[in-house]
Amino acid sequence: MTQPAHTTYPFRIGLFGIGLDTYWPQFEGLEERLKGYVTEVEQRLARPGVEIVNLGLIDTPQKAMQAGHDFRRADVDLIFLYVTTYAVSSTVLPVVQRAGVPVIILNLQPEAAIDYARFNALGDRTRMTGEWLAYCAACPVPEIANVFRRARLPFHQVTGVLHGDPHVWQEVDGWIEAARVAHIMRHNRLGVMGRYYNGMLDIYSDLTLQAISFGGHIEIMEVDELAQLRREVTAAEAAARVQDFHDEFEVQLDCDPQELERAARTSVALDRLVARHQLGSLAYYAEGAPGSENEDVISSVILGCSRLTAQGVPVAGEYEVKNAQAMKIMDSFGAGGSFTEYYALDLQDDVVLMGHDGPGHPRIAQGRTKVRPLQVYHGKVGRGLSVEMSVQHGPVTLLSVVERASQVRLLVAEGESVPGPTLEIGNTNSRYRFPTGARKFVEDWNARGPAHHCAIGVGHLASHLQKLGALLELDVVQIC
Repeated sequence: MTQPAHTTYPFRIGLFGIGLDTYWPQFEGLEERLKGYVTEVEQRLARPGVEIVNLGLIDTPQKAMQAGHDFRRADVDLIFLYVTTYAVSSTVLPVVQRAGVPVIILNLQPEAAIDYARFNALGDRTRMTGEWLAYCAACPVPEIANVFRRARLPFHQVTGVLHGDPHVWQEVDGWIEAARVAHIMRHNRLGVMGRYYNGMLDIYSDLTLQAISFGGHIEIMEVDELAQLRREVTAAEAAARVQDFHDEFEVQLDCDPQELERAARTSVALDRLVARHQLGSLAYYAEGAPGSENEDVISSVILGCSRLTAQGVPVAGEYEVKNAQAMKIMDSFGAGGSFTEYYALDLQDDVVLMGHDGPGHPRIAQGRTKVRPLQVYHGKVGRGLSVEMSVQHGPVTLLSVVERASQVRLLVAEGESVPGPTLEIGNTNSRYRFPTGARKFVEDWNARGPAHHCAIGVGHLASHLQKLGALLELDVVQIC
């Protein structure tokens, strides 16, 4: 497939420390010590897939002006401002104003506390002051925050210790992950193919609002194009894709070989459609006239769409654009992101049954995903093959992208996928337990007015999603 747009534009993080040039001739060794701390932070930020732009210690307004231009020229996505000691705010404002990206203030002192006995035994008050200044990170943060507020520049803080403070680096990792996902969304190409499911008023989306909120591009496509691509698939290509199905899924014995071949042709065509338009996600729905080629195509997409979802191109049915966005966010966090909705409540076991027909996310399945034949796609046209799976047992996070008036917000809940009986109807379905209980969960979730679909991923990601919302300036509501 064609390389996604977000890999064409590297994800870059900016880093700079701040200090006051007046101190350097007064306190021997202080400047070198603080520069060393900045280098340590750079080493902690480094990881695969991330480019670090470290501008070192900025200690004058002139250097600050240059740093702002350097960060802007480098096209950084996020800046970490490491406060090493007291510095005047004029060494900060030009950097952040010119760069024009979110900033995380690292208010980190070298150790959890000054060793008072050793400090007071230094004897030389100049040396003592220099030592104190190396711990003085907290001093200028109110000044910086004041200026940022007055300049209407959003900022976020991480407060703690440079050495031996796991909380600090957990928070830093979370900000980097959130910024990486924001970068992916800003460069994502979301395909929309077909039309909305008739009458589902909750899923109708404002495409302009989605583009404003998440960035990227929305490509509007026709089912006819997919049909044309399918006509070009050779018998050998279809046979190879059938083999892929057997390798990747647990194909049940009652699956008709002709249905597998039909699904394979459509799957190959879907891959080509995604490559042609450089898509990173897709929302679709269509019916086609009875007996038409489009009906034949659309009734054979489930396996191909499930494969794409497992390969990092999430596919949402029923033209649910908002949920395609939610699925892409969850998948970009490495959590999966499977299309789901309420099935029923099991009030005896205090769990919520959730799942959906159509594509699933095989990469987060509990065991292998089964392929089953269905004589009817309930509520939709045609018949054919479908996937049956449950989400891995363990922690999960639900995410809904909610449109409310002219605003997008993220609705989040953390729970657990638990073992137990499910409905063997050839669809995705799982059992979820929430800390608030099933009754309160559904009432609290519904009260926020989401569409009836959401994306579910493995792991607890609320903290990461809160940070993503902060970077995108979207409200985040967590109900549990």
